[in-house]
Amino acid sequence: MTDATLTHTPPADSLFRRNLRDFRRNRLAMASVIVMLIFVIMTVAAPLIAPHDPNQTDLFRRLQPPAWIDGGDWRFVLGCDGLGRDILSRIIYGARISIFIGVVVIVLATGVGILAGLAAGYFRGWVDVVIGRVVDILLGFPYLIFAIGLMAMMGPGLVNIVLALAYKEWVIPCRVVRGETLAVRELEYVEAARALGAGSGHIMWREILPNIMSPVIVVSTIRMANVIILEASLSFLGLGVQPPTASWGSMVSDGRAFILEAWWVSTFPGLAIVLLVLAINVASQGLRDAFDPRFSE
Repeated sequence: MTDATLTHTPPADSLFRRNLRDFRRNRLAMASVIVMLIFVIMTVAAPLIAPHDPNQTDLFRRLQPPAWIDGGDWRFVLGCDGLGRDILSRIIYGARISIFIGVVVIVLATGVGILAGLAAGYFRGWVDVVIGRVVDILLGFPYLIFAIGLMAMMGPGLVNIVLALAYKEWVIPCRVVRGETLAVRELEYVEAARALGAGSGHIMWREILPNIMSPVIVVSTIRMANVIILEASLSFLGLGVQPPTASWGSMVSDGRAFILEAWWVSTFPGLAIVLLVLAINVASQGLRDAFDPRFSE
C-alpha cells in the first residue's frame, strides 16, 4: 500500500458538491436565499436605491402616513417617523448595520470557535478541561443579559456591540468543532497520517478541519439570525448603534410613543427584522438538511 493511499482524505470536495445540489433542490430554501440576497444588495447599493437621505429631517412631514393612506405621499412610500425622516430610506440603511454586525460577529466567533474546538478536541487533557470550563461559564449567563452588561461597561458603539456579541458567540462553534474533532481524530485516515509522521498542525488543518466544516457552516448560518435579533434588541434598549445612524432596533424603539397613532413607524422596521431573520432560518434549515446527514430524512 502506497503512502498516497494511506494519507488519502475522504473526498470532501465531491461530498460538498453533492450536498450543494441537494440544497439547490429545496425551493423554499432557495427562495429564502433570494430574499437574503435582496437585503445584501440593499446594503451595498443603499446610496443608489434609497429615495432620500435617511437622516434628513422635515418636521412638516412628521408622522406622515404611508402613501396608500389618506395624507400619504408616494415620494415617501412607507411614511415618515417622528422627525419627518423617510422610513424606507432608514430601513435600507439600517440593513447595513444588521447585516454587517451579523457577518462580522459570526466570522470572528467562528474563527475563534474553530481554533478552540480543534485544540480541545485534538489535544484533549488539560487543554480540553480549560477550554471546557470557560465554555461552561459563558453558557451559564443568559446571552442578552451578558451582552447588556458588557455594553453597559464598554459603552454604546458599533465596535463595542461587535465585541460584546462575539465575546460569547464563539462557544457555539467551539462545542460543535470539539465534538466533531473527537469523532474524526480516531478515523483511519487520521491515524494513517499520524503513523506517517504528520505533525499536529497538519493533521488538524489538512485532515480534520476540511471534513468537519459542513456542520460548522450550518451552525454559523443558524446563529447569524440570532445575532441580528440580539443587535436589534440592544439597539432597541439604546445600547447599540447611536442616533442618528439608522438601525432597525432603534427605529422600532422610536415608534413606541406613536404606536397607536402612527403604527408604521415601528411596524415596517419590525417587519424587516422578521423577514430577514425568517429567511436566514429557513435557508439554514435547508443547509442543515442538505449538509448534515444526521438530519436527513
